[in-house]
Order: sequence, then structure tokens, then C-alpha cells
Amino acid sequence: MTTARPNISKTAFWDVNFENINFQENSIFVMNKVFNYGTWSDIVETFRFYGLDRVKKEVIQSSYFKGSALSFLCVMLDLTEEDFTSYQQRQKRTSTWNY
Repeated sequence: MTTARPNISKTAFWDVNFENINFQENSIFVMNKVFNYGTWSDIVETFRFYGLDRVKKEVIQSSYFKGSALSFLCVMLDLTEEDFTSYQQRQKRTSTWNY
């Protein structure tokens, strides 16, 4: 088991035991938490630790991003909101009520 971890703060992980996170196996979870709730330094370190290609490939699978985080990721990774699973799911839920 790898013990490599990014040099990030515990700020975004207030609700979990930070010491027990496997940063390789739970990368999507980590990215979700950092991009939604982390500091700027945490965000920069997440990009450095995982690399742009991995972040771009995995971040679109996240279940939720705040609007500002989603917009930031679209610009940084040359993506559209429609590329994200969370956006597609949100559109499906809201379209049920549109007549």
C-alpha cells in the first residue's frame, strides 16, 4: 500500500478521519473535497500531486461540485459543464419538473 499523499491541509476534510484516507484509491473523493472546500494551496497541490491528465479524467466522475468549483474546473481543464456526471444528473432531476 502506498502512503504517498499530497501536501494539503485538513480544511476540506472536517467530516472524515484525514489520516485514514488512501489518496490513491480515493482520488475522486479527495478531488471533490479539495475543489469544493479546500484552500487555494490545496487546489494547486492537488493538481501537482495527481497531474492534469488524471484530474481531468477523474474529476468529471465526481457526484457534486459547487457552481464556482465547476466553472473553475471547466476553465482550467478545457471542459464543459456537460462533461461532468454531476451536471448531467442535475439536469435530469430538474428536467422532470419542466413542462
